[in-house]
Amino acid sequence: MLGASNQRVQRLRRLLGRRSARRDDGAFVVEGEVVLAEALAAGWEVEEVYVAAGHDLALELPPGIRVQELAPGVVERVASTDSPQPVLAVVAQRHPVLSELTSPTFVVVCVGVADPGNAGTIVRSAEAAGADAVVLTPGSVDVYNPKVVRASAGALFHLPVVSEVGLEAVRQLGLTTLGTSSHRGSAHTATDLTRPIALVLGNEAHGLAGGSAIDEWVTITHAGRAESLNVAMAATVLCFEVARQRGA
Repeated sequence: MLGASNQRVQRLRRLLGRRSARRDDGAFVVEGEVVLAEALAAGWEVEEVYVAAGHDLALELPPGIRVQELAPGVVERVASTDSPQPVLAVVAQRHPVLSELTSPTFVVVCVGVADPGNAGTIVRSAEAAGADAVVLTPGSVDVYNPKVVRASAGALFHLPVVSEVGLEAVRQLGLTTLGTSSHRGSAHTATDLTRPIALVLGNEAHGLAGGSAIDEWVTITHAGRAESLNVAMAATVLCFEVARQRGA
């Protein structure tokens, strides 16, 4: 059994807690057997798996993946949640690039989205609605943040997520950039979403700047007093309107 002071366990803690550690190691941590199963099904490279003391791993792993048992109480000290999963896995990162996309017609762009729960939910909704990719611009949250990974519910492993790319580069793919706004633009149900588009979402606090590389603006009309929807909720509504218009 590995104790809390073990070097491998300390690496787990660093990968869960620090973006710089994930960047330097080119790896991140997946929590729970369900999400780990999604990573394996999508062909991601799993370096090693850790299980809580006394936990029987139900998932069948490919040959060559080492399984380490953690001493009692170690998972609780290392994991990033109050009620941690009994299984943690170190997975090698992937870094998709825009040039790998083949004739994309629907891309979701997050401009400075900072909250990991929002980013993960956006990835989940985009994948479910049939998007070709999600793009995170510079200043956005780390896609391999453990909260992003959890909130994506495995969608991260099935959809290219391109990081550190500006909006202008997305525009050069031949996509019409549709900026989302709480107060201007055409109603989302009255906007043609069947053409090649990049759906652009702004920062939680500041939205999208007026000078952004936006071709058109779109808004979600609503009857209540709320000024706007949460960015992840807005993304979900818009992504599924794209799917509806395209007959998905």
